[in-house]
Amino acid sequence: MEMTKLNRRNFLTAGAGAAGLGYMAAAMPAWARGHSVHGGGDTLIPAGFDEVSGEIIDLSIGSGHRIVEGRRGPGIAVNGSVPGPLIRLTEGQNVRLNVTNNLGVDSSIHWHGLLLPFQFDGVPGISFPGIKPKETFVYEFPIRQAGTYWYHSHSGLQEQSGHYGPMIIEPRGGDPIKVDRDYILLLSDFTTLDPHFVMNRLRTGEGYFNRQQNTWTDDYEMTGEERRMWAKMRMMPTDIADIGAPTYTFLANGSGANEGLEYLFKAGERVRIRVINGSAQSFFNFRIPGLAMSVVATDGQAVRPVEVDEFQIGTAETYDVIVEPGNAEAYSIVAESMDRSGMALATLVSAPGARASLPALRDPPLLTMADMGMNHGGGDMDSSSVDHAALGHGAMPVDKMASGEMPDMDMEGMSMDGMNMRDTSLLPPDVAIGPGIDMVSMAPVDKMDDPGLGLRDVSHRVLNYRMLVARDANADTREPSRLLELHLTGNMERYMWSFDGRMYSAVSDVPIGFAWNERVRVKLINNTMMAHPIHLHGMFFEMVNGQSPALQPRKNTMIVQPGASAQFDLTANEPGDWAFHCHLLYHMHGGMMQTVTVAGPGAAS
Repeated sequence: MEMTKLNRRNFLTAGAGAAGLGYMAAAMPAWARGHSVHGGGDTLIPAGFDEVSGEIIDLSIGSGHRIVEGRRGPGIAVNGSVPGPLIRLTEGQNVRLNVTNNLGVDSSIHWHGLLLPFQFDGVPGISFPGIKPKETFVYEFPIRQAGTYWYHSHSGLQEQSGHYGPMIIEPRGGDPIKVDRDYILLLSDFTTLDPHFVMNRLRTGEGYFNRQQNTWTDDYEMTGEERRMWAKMRMMPTDIADIGAPTYTFLANGSGANEGLEYLFKAGERVRIRVINGSAQSFFNFRIPGLAMSVVATDGQAVRPVEVDEFQIGTAETYDVIVEPGNAEAYSIVAESMDRSGMALATLVSAPGARASLPALRDPPLLTMADMGMNHGGGDMDSSSVDHAALGHGAMPVDKMASGEMPDMDMEGMSMDGMNMRDTSLLPPDVAIGPGIDMVSMAPVDKMDDPGLGLRDVSHRVLNYRMLVARDANADTREPSRLLELHLTGNMERYMWSFDGRMYSAVSDVPIGFAWNERVRVKLINNTMMAHPIHLHGMFFEMVNGQSPALQPRKNTMIVQPGASAQFDLTANEPGDWAFHCHLLYHMHGGMMQTVTVAGPGAAS
């Protein structure tokens, strides 16, 4: 059958079902169907979204308040709703997006994952000055790709308040993936608090929002020696996420778990669900109990279908999955927060109002010695065993790259005494040592096969990066000419985040430089105990995950696990200045960001 397009009519039909869904056609006010919010804090912003398309698209950014499951909080809307409207485009077309800022402060829109001229990337201070209040900025560029993407503010902390929305780009000539229904599920997190208050609290006490802090009487399987080690690092094994429920309410298309988001199906149909993590700060473990999922794309790029029962989706990642519902009346779609404090929820229904059993929240996961860069018992040893002085950090010859031939480091049974998790001698000489670093992983290893915190010991099939294979061969399979090594660093207690010990405020005018069309391998070493979804603007990279160079999966956002490393290959063929940062909103604003500059064709190398 031909793919059922998710136009406004069938989206509302699919999502309406239960009474009380505020975006049914008859109930939606006219201003919520493509007009800006002008009423400030007194204007109620509804959940759900309309659709816009064409060669010229008008978008307006406005403010108001949101009510989610009876809780009221600040809101920033695009075209009057949260999420903002679905932007539907077609590969090969040109688009002009007229974005008007009706806020009292500067704003912006970044088109996440799109290939475009850098001056339209939408990052104030890097690619353009931002959009002043009451002004309109015109983004105009050709559409060079297809797939599932999204957009969001890159100004202040507006993303937290609702400034985000989905984008689908249809393939030129038709989609080779044939489905009967095609749905969007945009995950996010809502708080009643002003995001600037949240940031201030994190800086003055990073554990302020952690409701899962352990005590000496908790029944965790830790020795006294291990507890002392955690205390020395001023961390807890329950420090999984900076913010969880009840501070956050987790949303599906702007609706809380109890607000009844539904997607219609008939038994035997092929249903595509485009899962977008548009949250500010949350990882989700995604599953549909009773249904296998076939992953067919990530970050808009097609992969060979791989069947799993669950996957972890980091902030800013997207995954397209296909499911084939059976004869059950309904199936719960569960996006459980990584710290398992709450979930976003939707339901596949054969008839409006049908419901499936809802799984209980699972026990919160705990960080381990491996997440401190210790006790891996396998994997490739990383830069702690490399002679940095001989190789030169950031410019290692490709023949010195980690190849899997390094010896394993198994610390099981070793005493914690004398192990200094702040031993900065393990870092290369050009990492800035100072108050911004409170931990150094002792033996970080490649963990591309790590499914993520909380999913390592489940009995069912879970996706990991090694399982991803590009559907279409990569155009550039040249061997990288050099290795750029970057350390992800931070101080949890002071809530300082950085690359190589330098916060963005210290390096904003010192970009990472690439020559035109240069082929580079980038190695990210996570010296912190938190997972970081690292996003590169303006270009796709190929994850080094054990596949041949032609089949390495293409992404623009990649999770680097705690105390671990990850690598990607990059062809620097998009000239201009691009942001490169952790996509956890408060980590980026805490300093984990840099500028990447790609020289134009013909520039001196």
